[in-house]
Amino acid sequence: MLKYLSVWLLLLLPMGVSAQQALLVGKVLNQEKQPLELATVGIKGTTIGTHTAADGTFRLAIPANEQLVLQVRYIGFEAQEKTLTAAAGQQLNLTFTLVPDLQKLRTLDVRGKRETDTREQVSMTNLNPRLTKNLPSAFGDFNKILVTLPGVSSNNELSSTYSVRGGNYDENLVYVNGIEIYRPFLITAAQQEGLSFVNPDLVGSIAFSSGGWQPKYGDKLSSVLDIKYKEPQKFAASVTGSLTGGALHVESASRNKRVSYLFGTRYKNSQYILQGLQENGEYQPNFSDAQVYIHINLTKDTLQPGRTTLGILGSYARNNYLVIPKSRVTTFGTRSMPLRLYVGFDGREQMEYRTSQVGLNLAHRFNQNYTTSLILSGVQSREREFRDVEAFYLLSDVSQNANNFGEDERTRGAGSQFDHARNALKASILTAESRNEWQLSGRSKILAGAKIGLEHMDDRLEEYGFTDSADFVKPVYLLDSRQDLQSVRYNGYVQHTFELDSLRTITYGMRASYWDFNRELTLTPRLQYAFISPRNQDLSFKAAVGLYYQPPFYRELRNFEGELNANLKAQRSLHAIVGTDYLFQKWGRDFKLTAEAYYKHMTNVVPYDVDNVRLRYYARNNAKAYAAGFDVRVNGEFIQGAESWLSLGLLTTRENVDGDSTTVYAQGRPVGRQEQGYIRRPTDQLVNVGVFFQDHLPDNPTVRVYLNMVYGSGLPFGPPRQPEYRNAFNGKSYKRVDVGFSKVIVLESDLVERKKVSLQSLWIGLEVLNLIDAQNRVAYTYVTDVNGLTYAVPNYLTGRRLNLRFVARF
Repeated sequence: MLKYLSVWLLLLLPMGVSAQQALLVGKVLNQEKQPLELATVGIKGTTIGTHTAADGTFRLAIPANEQLVLQVRYIGFEAQEKTLTAAAGQQLNLTFTLVPDLQKLRTLDVRGKRETDTREQVSMTNLNPRLTKNLPSAFGDFNKILVTLPGVSSNNELSSTYSVRGGNYDENLVYVNGIEIYRPFLITAAQQEGLSFVNPDLVGSIAFSSGGWQPKYGDKLSSVLDIKYKEPQKFAASVTGSLTGGALHVESASRNKRVSYLFGTRYKNSQYILQGLQENGEYQPNFSDAQVYIHINLTKDTLQPGRTTLGILGSYARNNYLVIPKSRVTTFGTRSMPLRLYVGFDGREQMEYRTSQVGLNLAHRFNQNYTTSLILSGVQSREREFRDVEAFYLLSDVSQNANNFGEDERTRGAGSQFDHARNALKASILTAESRNEWQLSGRSKILAGAKIGLEHMDDRLEEYGFTDSADFVKPVYLLDSRQDLQSVRYNGYVQHTFELDSLRTITYGMRASYWDFNRELTLTPRLQYAFISPRNQDLSFKAAVGLYYQPPFYRELRNFEGELNANLKAQRSLHAIVGTDYLFQKWGRDFKLTAEAYYKHMTNVVPYDVDNVRLRYYARNNAKAYAAGFDVRVNGEFIQGAESWLSLGLLTTRENVDGDSTTVYAQGRPVGRQEQGYIRRPTDQLVNVGVFFQDHLPDNPTVRVYLNMVYGSGLPFGPPRQPEYRNAFNGKSYKRVDVGFSKVIVLESDLVERKKVSLQSLWIGLEVLNLIDAQNRVAYTYVTDVNGLTYAVPNYLTGRRLNLRFVARF
């Protein structure tokens, strides 16, 4: 199929411009000038590489107009590196003479430990940050690349939230340069969201853990996203634009390279995408943010550069969401009994939030073996939610007769519903943290740290709603509360990583936390073990076991009535994971197969319900649960020079809630009550598939196609405020295919070097969002007919949309 897509690209995109790649041609020899066969030649930090032929020669296509580090490796010889930059279409001829590594020749099993080697860390995945800009998605949100990983799911293209291995999105940790990131609290629907905090233009490295992570990371139940922003060495900039928003970023460094900075700003307007929703109305969504990261080398001594460094991260996000709904028509039901719902609206809904965050990371290396960091961070979020919406609905049968097929036949019910909200929240969080690293020996390393955080939550909750059906007005809910919570959190950790030999590594340690609000002390030991097979060093195995406690945050404390439970304790989870990594070659290119099986046993669980992206907690530790599954991922260059991957996740997660008994009937009469036992959790998704695939024209890699495909089986649901039917029904599966076609126009390098033209390249993309026009469901609206029957009316997400994007790089 992709071969034919390449033909379509010839018709859709301009041709006849210079390629974006250069060619390296060379030879690898030993000191006796003899050729070395199967030496590895590649670009450091990427998947671009090749091997030498029997005569020691190699040919390698590399990106043009970029400063790259070429690395040459061969067993028993010292690796060589060369920094180079090639113009588009240029051919460079190189010769490498490798010198024997006497230490490696004496002990062939000695292997250096790399921090980025995920084969030694359980459930850890490293991603190329450049791919996040090319992934076709509605808003170019960074988090959408995570959804293609095994164990990660998101059934909403409008939302940046994601769940991992049966958890919810409140259970995910996010760090940027060691600073923990928080998300807004009051968002109830995906269309109200802005973008995720992480700006893809500023990212230097991405590490994602889906479970079993080391003690150095914090106290959550599901995942860790560890982002490092770039430290640029020269000036660069980019401008991005599309039908859904745009972005601008600038990066540079001082002449002496002691100071570097990144600046990025983004704007999102989802009005075009929201027009694909079934609810007609006036949408005015606007999101903008700005981020800056400054890295300063405070060491003047040129013999010890970077001994003392300071990183400064600042961000400001502003989101205004206004919708004035007008009408809605939804046809649903079965083939034998189709139904149609008409809704007319009056009123409006407005959501505003402002989030500011500042972080400082001061690091000092006392000597080669000891480094310490001091991290200070402050977050303030101001959020308001206003809603006055009245909905008048009419439910009718749809005729199946040939004479009036598809027309309304009989009215089943009519009524109205009114929702009012005046919610306001001010959240302030201040933290101070110390992190330390001791390299005791070449095989032994200790990490330790301590953190204190001050939190202040000022929350005003005012909501009510009622229904009017058949002249009968029935209040549905009433919330009126004011909470002012001030508290202090303490936590710390210590961990030890020890290499038993060059093939076996063990990491163990413990975290401790204390919160003065509920006066709970937690201790969570964790252990990881990894080893590489001595018979086949492309095959590795790893295992992890540990406790992961999540002390409650403000959202978990507040129940449906807006009250805080001061006795709520931390949710507890025991992670047990076994996995394997296998490196192999196919079609002369490197691939990696990762497979893991996991089991999570959870106690002190706080049950919750999901409505769109809003989590409503019961604020009680009255449940126990488990999650078990299997994840597998294959990644590599299926097409040379273009990394792709396929992920598959299998999951089952259940919970047993105390007090969720239902009435037992015998011969139509109630005879008692019975506990429901284990039922499906809101995130119970049996099958989850993610695909990211790239292809390009064989003779012109500047013309590419990107495919982003996600499939998730149905999630459970049930009517609100009816515990006996909680998560009792199975929803429809989520299917989405986004495809993008792109062309890169690269300017001639001599013009750029003479500064006649500052623009280096122009990336132009045409995206088809929701290619298969799948009618995915995000939630359900419940209406009642004249007979008292309740119907779940699906709320659909967006349909097929075209999007144009461009990225201009300077």
